[in-house]
Amino acid sequence: MRTPPRFATLTLVVCALATLALPSSAHARQEAKPKAKKPDSLKVKAPRADTTRPPLFTSEAPLAVTFTTNMRQLRGDRSQESPYRSATLSYVGADGKTVTVPIRAKTHGIWRLKNCDFPPVRLNIDNKEAKGTLFHDLQKPKMVNVCKDRDNYEQLVLQEMQLYRIYQTVTPISHRVRVLKVTYQDSASGKPVATRYGFLFEDPDEMADRLGGRMMKVKGAGPDDLDPERSAVTYLFQYLIGNTDFSFNGLHNGELISRPDGSPLLPVAYDFDFSGAVNAPYATVDPRLSVKRVRDRLYRGYCVLKPEVPAAVEVFKKKKDAIIALYRDDVGKLLDEKIARETIDYIEDFYNTIGNERDLNGMLRGCVGPG
Repeated sequence: MRTPPRFATLTLVVCALATLALPSSAHARQEAKPKAKKPDSLKVKAPRADTTRPPLFTSEAPLAVTFTTNMRQLRGDRSQESPYRSATLSYVGADGKTVTVPIRAKTHGIWRLKNCDFPPVRLNIDNKEAKGTLFHDLQKPKMVNVCKDRDNYEQLVLQEMQLYRIYQTVTPISHRVRVLKVTYQDSASGKPVATRYGFLFEDPDEMADRLGGRMMKVKGAGPDDLDPERSAVTYLFQYLIGNTDFSFNGLHNGELISRPDGSPLLPVAYDFDFSGAVNAPYATVDPRLSVKRVRDRLYRGYCVLKPEVPAAVEVFKKKKDAIIALYRDDVGKLLDEKIARETIDYIEDFYNTIGNERDLNGMLRGCVGPG
């Protein structure tokens, strides 16, 4: 039998202290010493039915919204400790009338917070204020904005949004997203600043609640603390999109959901703009990794999870047509045609790898830790 996740008080302290000493590279962050016992599978609670989803996530159609706040003030908030600012979100309802919801917004992030003209923001939406609107039951979702008011940067946002849609296609243990056409309006001048595509994605705590758990806040989880089947799917997804900029051990671009019954932790990936599938001009690869280009793939799953990989491969094979179709539906058509074709080719290359036993074994040689 699998040893259950051991996060008693003493262990939490030890893990937290140990994590402080971990290097910042994705390679070093993930090299936790695995335990010898092989984990069992986990039955995950089914996601809520569409009828009980927050209204915003009952459709994938792009939603035109106006985000109004003091833009100069918000752009000046470059600290992780920046306060929430007053703002509103508006859209045109089914009856043709404008619906305006008062909210609060604060900047967040690391690279984008320092380098973008339109930093990503976390929204704080009061359910009483949002009752009867599309923004009801969202709590504190994140809004991913275009970094700069340029067409190529808008395409980067749409490319990343597509990766969230792929992730949702292969597993419900992922963030829901909705593409937005955002008009940024300055409350001080009353004038619009820009109109660009962005997207809203599910509040982590709401996602954890949907899956019957809660977000894990302590670093230091090792391979034996993770659900093996779900981890294999997530690591294979990261390989599909060519992403190495994450660590579940260090909670860097990766979240862990704990369950009240002590079941293994569920890993959830997010923040994919440094992936090869997006291929952002600013993206880099940690120099300590064996790959040198963002577009090069490197498998970063734990070696002890190799027995679960074949089942994960079958999940992706069954979902191939649905994944490719995401680039041909109304949302996928927002992408430049050339970019969509290049991304499909990149995805096809992944399927060539997992469809060939020799190439698949070569992929797994990049795994982390002893196996």
